Amino acid sequence: MVEKSHTSGFWPSIYDPFRQMGQRVAEWLAPASEAAGNDNAYRIAVELPGVEEKDIHLSIEDGVVSLTGEKRTEREEKGETWFFSERQYGSFSRSFRLPPDAEGDKVDAHIKDGVLTITIPKTKPKKSDATKVEIRKG
Repeated sequence: MVEKSHTSGFWPSIYDPFRQMGQRVAEWLAPASEAAGNDNAYRIAVELPGVEEKDIHLSIEDGVVSLTGEKRTEREEKGETWFFSERQYGSFSRSFRLPPDAEGDKVDAHIKDGVLTITIPKTKPKKSDATKVEIRKG
């Protein structure tokens, strides 16, 4: 009879939530985004309310669009008998792998009303020239 060690299956399960906590926090802090495409281009829209253009870094390397930045927003309200202040600070990062037909060297990006829109054109399908093949007898 082979006896299983209690530590081999038990201890890793205790630490799993802690191992995954960093990833979950990063996902929670990451800005919301959506990706879409049509016949001509791919479009990625990322919500960045309160983030200034100077605090955003966008790059493309090896078919991956990388977006990093710093969020610094403040809001204060005062009344006769009350005061309210809300601040949000923190770094964010998002990455998107481009499909093979994306032209990563022709990217356009603009920000308007707190939404960064990244447009990546698609490569035009290559037209192949048909080659006539002669059929021989016998």
